[in-house]
Amino acid sequence: MTALGFLYPGHSAEDDYPRIEQLLGSDVRLDLVHTDVGEDAHRVDVLRQMGAPERLMKGVEQLRLAGAEAIVWACTSGGFVHGWAGAQEQVRSLATTAGMAASSTSFAFVHAAQEIGAGRVAVAATYPDDVAGLFGEFLRAGGVEVTGVHSAGTGTAVEVGLWGEAEVFALARAADAPDAEAVLLPDTALHTAAYLPALEKELGKPVLTANQVTVWEALRLTDRRVNAPGLGALFTREPIVQV
Repeated sequence: MTALGFLYPGHSAEDDYPRIEQLLGSDVRLDLVHTDVGEDAHRVDVLRQMGAPERLMKGVEQLRLAGAEAIVWACTSGGFVHGWAGAQEQVRSLATTAGMAASSTSFAFVHAAQEIGAGRVAVAATYPDDVAGLFGEFLRAGGVEVTGVHSAGTGTAVEVGLWGEAEVFALARAADAPDAEAVLLPDTALHTAAYLPALEKELGKPVLTANQVTVWEALRLTDRRVNAPGLGALFTREPIVQV
């Protein structure tokens, strides 16, 4: 059994994780601890506080006691708003406190884009323009070319958590560009786990979504590769280890 730990802010789309666990169809357990959000707002100042060390560290011991082998900060905006260097420091601090390999959803997107060979991506963001723009800058700092950033302008994670299939598809279509090799949906508050194969069929290219890449990143940290086509092209890459 591979146990993976996730620090998830508040309550929005956390039910993606049991769905993903089921779709993995393997000896993988996903353990989720909810961190304190404070104010629910897609504002840079609020998002920086959301990922503050004191908020993250409260859940680390719980995950360690659960037997987690790796830990991921499951909040894209709570990472990239600190910039590349700041997000690296955030992860280093998390790893030191947890005593295990650690990462965040922001870095997961960069690593996942590299995994599928997508050098140019389109961003379909739920956030306001200024926050979405910071994600584009983060990707570029990681060596990923961004063809464009589409912003839906939502103000809170709670609002995003209420979106259904129609809204998710509309967001992805609005962001897609002919020269984009993948489309990225960077919000862990957005339900996407149920839509991945259909999204990729609709757009004709790989789609990377926040909760999907978060779980993939935790698997990567533990040197696991699981073949799970129901989770999109990212989970059908070689090398594959299927138990």
